[in-house]
Amino acid sequence: RLKTIAEKLHVKRAQLALAWILSKPGVCAPIIGASKMYQLEEAVAATAIKLSDDDIKALEELYQPHRIVGNL
Repeated sequence: RLKTIAEKLHVKRAQLALAWILSKPGVCAPIIGASKMYQLEEAVAATAIKLSDDDIKALEELYQPHRIVGNL
């Protein structure tokens, strides 16, 4: 499903994942771990991706939340 939505939006799956996480309330700066310039450029481009409510719903249908582990 991730591949289908990414192809529809003409973006890479990693960019789609970043766009999804950025759509969550309270998330303003995900840690991406880019080690090459093109990875950073793709991550920056992901900030311009606008996901529809239907896209978000389709992505989240497969997601099962887990409790946070650690001292948060």
